[in-house]
Amino acid sequence: MHVHVHEYEYEHEFALGAFSMPCFHPRPWARYRRAMAEMRNGLVRYEVLEGGVARLTLTNPPANAYSHEMMRDLDDAILEARFDDSVQVIVIAGEGDKFFCAGADIAMLDEVTPAFKYNFCLHANETLLRLEHTSKLVIAAIEGHCVGGGLEVAMAADLRVAAAGKGKLGLPEVALGVLPGTGGTQRLARLLGRSKAMQMMVTGELVNVDDAKAIGLVHEVWEAEGFMDRVVEYARSFTAPAKASLAVGLIKRAVQTGTDLPLEQGLALERELQQRLFSSADAAEGIGAHVGKRKAQFSGK
Repeated sequence: MHVHVHEYEYEHEFALGAFSMPCFHPRPWARYRRAMAEMRNGLVRYEVLEGGVARLTLTNPPANAYSHEMMRDLDDAILEARFDDSVQVIVIAGEGDKFFCAGADIAMLDEVTPAFKYNFCLHANETLLRLEHTSKLVIAAIEGHCVGGGLEVAMAADLRVAAAGKGKLGLPEVALGVLPGTGGTQRLARLLGRSKAMQMMVTGELVNVDDAKAIGLVHEVWEAEGFMDRVVEYARSFTAPAKASLAVGLIKRAVQTGTDLPLEQGLALERELQQRLFSSADAAEGIGAHVGKRKAQFSGK
């Protein structure tokens, strides 16, 4: 289905952090291993790019609103990237340059039972936790509006980069009489602190990308022209041979898991991960290159 709608007609919907779209019927299972694949419902595209980067693209135009079917596709794509030894960094993006993701499909939520809504949120939580638990760096490439559940997806990434002047970010679910239920209340508070996160959520405030960077919600803001090319180049800077991607992944594991543990247990986790790295080819290469005053050539192993 091709939809011709002017972008300004989306203003009210994206301000609520969600976008009403017709229901999509799952496509027949057609997933197979190759450089580019469409997940079973056709709502997430999986690509393996040169240099060890996997790009997961939310593809539900015009606003990339997500349903349970999209979350199942995203879950599948995360597992695909996790088990793919050629992938060292994951990039999550939205189709087009107007929306990263405008949140959950309100029309779908209006039609389903409270029990379905609960399980929908539960599965979304599990999917984003799976993303966080994957020992590969995840970068959210935010081009366009990133609100409601879309921001909740982006906050599950390790790094967030945004295109200048392309949209707003926020968690405005309070306007629908609900709370940010895909990890928003927990991740935003951990990112910004309780006070600022509370203010944003109870007011439903949306911020532009420059303000989002100023408060620490995004890490980098880059020019819109050539944005995705720059994101991929940035992602490759964390892969072998330039960077010890195994160390990058285990730094992620130490931070993601260790910061929720008491200090002594966190230090124990750190030691175990460090011992794994001490036994790696990359550690031998990195230390040897430093001593030999040469540039290290890492293998990611």
